[in-house]
Amino acid sequence: MATLLRSKLTNVATSVSNKSQAKVSGMFARMGFQAATDEEAVGFAHCDDLDFEHRQGLQMDILKSEGEPCGEEGAEPPVEGDIHYQRGGAPLPPSGSKDQAVGAGGEFGGHDKPKITAWEAGWNVTNAIQGMFVLGLPYAILHGGYLGLFLIIFAAVVCCYTGKILIACLYEENEDGEVVRVRDSYVAIANACCAPRFPTLGGRVVNVAQIIELVMTCILYVVVSGNLMYNSFPGLPVSQKSWSIIATAVLLPCAFLKNLKAVSKFSLLCTLAHFVINILVIAYCLSRARDWAWEKVKFYIDVKKFPISIGIIVFSYTSQIFLPSLEGNMQQPSEFHCMMNWTHIAACVLKGLFALVAYLTWADETKEVITDNLPGSIRAVVNLFLVAKALLSYPLPFFAAVEVLEKSLFQEGSRAFFPACYGGDGRLKSWGLTLRCALVVFTLLMAIYVPHFALLMGLTGSLTGAGLCFLLPSLFHLRLLWRKLLWHQVFFDVAIFVIGGICSVSGFVHSLEGLIEAYRTNAED
Repeated sequence: MATLLRSKLTNVATSVSNKSQAKVSGMFARMGFQAATDEEAVGFAHCDDLDFEHRQGLQMDILKSEGEPCGEEGAEPPVEGDIHYQRGGAPLPPSGSKDQAVGAGGEFGGHDKPKITAWEAGWNVTNAIQGMFVLGLPYAILHGGYLGLFLIIFAAVVCCYTGKILIACLYEENEDGEVVRVRDSYVAIANACCAPRFPTLGGRVVNVAQIIELVMTCILYVVVSGNLMYNSFPGLPVSQKSWSIIATAVLLPCAFLKNLKAVSKFSLLCTLAHFVINILVIAYCLSRARDWAWEKVKFYIDVKKFPISIGIIVFSYTSQIFLPSLEGNMQQPSEFHCMMNWTHIAACVLKGLFALVAYLTWADETKEVITDNLPGSIRAVVNLFLVAKALLSYPLPFFAAVEVLEKSLFQEGSRAFFPACYGGDGRLKSWGLTLRCALVVFTLLMAIYVPHFALLMGLTGSLTGAGLCFLLPSLFHLRLLWRKLLWHQVFFDVAIFVIGGICSVSGFVHSLEGLIEAYRTNAED
């Protein structure tokens, strides 16, 4: 009898404990915390969510309700350095699936959180692939002619396809034959492909590629800021390098950022301003339609410089990094494919028209940043808006790169290479601040010594853009789902992998040669 009574009391205590843990977990989930069983996957998902939050711009109510830490004023901040910024942890499984699905990053879902519609998801993707880097597309047409236009269409089709198959890698069939979401990030997919021999190798490769792309994006923002200011005020005795230094001085406070909420408020405004700028450029080009140089657009290509154009075009379509997080936050994940179709079709049409009419207007005089071709009065106004957008866009890739570095080098417990960047009170330590300042200075040094927007953009697109958008998604799709693929899907994946590899190597080699040549020229001058 005593044994039976003790057993019942134990069961009741266990039940109460489980309920309490569930309530506490739900409370922490609403606060934005997440219990991580795979730190690398969660770290990458966290950067995905940073990208998602910044690009969205329209969900400030969600940020205010979920991003603010709960508790009384004066409460101690989280030790991990503003981890509460992450939106509700790992994404929930799609509607129609089981309540829970165990993945690489732990258990998905159980708690409700605000979701976004397909239109809002499309706005995020549009922000990613319609950014200010489209300003380099007319320069790509200069060296590619009609083949450059074809490549804009081809890249849109391929990136749309690889985005879909990347999301397909997040799902698997369970014992009942239902398709459930078992992974939550690009890193989780990469780790699953390398398991069981090298369970973390794939994630490390993806993280390295992500860091390179994020840092190069920061460098490009500094380069384009110096370039635009120099060409806007040629009469001032200030060189392009000096303008880059001034821009970096403005950006130095980014080293003290703990979240991106303040910057996110400007996301929508900057995006709308950029669309207005594109419309102004196109309107000016249309006003000179009588002088368009159709005879300059040919089918021949510049063998040495066209591979650089490939990197520029590919880089302008990169969005795969944050697609897993985006799809996991959609109200209807089944609408993801349709959303990808119309966003990439719209991007293809707008990019093609923008690049073509701009090149027809200036032909062989087309510059690396197309706004530098505008007349002085218009150029100054347009470039000032673009500089403001570049400076406000810089904190996102910078903060995401810092998060990845801190997670991988400073915050992985016994596996950390260096002491933690944050103290017990949540404050940033001296070496953590030194790391951030060093990263800002590094972007400045690269911008000073290699101030070539198109070459850097081509190099980044060939190296990490092609890898993250072409090579890895097709490879992961073949590795994880090859038994369920039809013959034409296998053919597409293999063809994309081969073509992407050739374009990546060719573009990287030619971009690197161009940078070396440009560096030698600058050294001689």
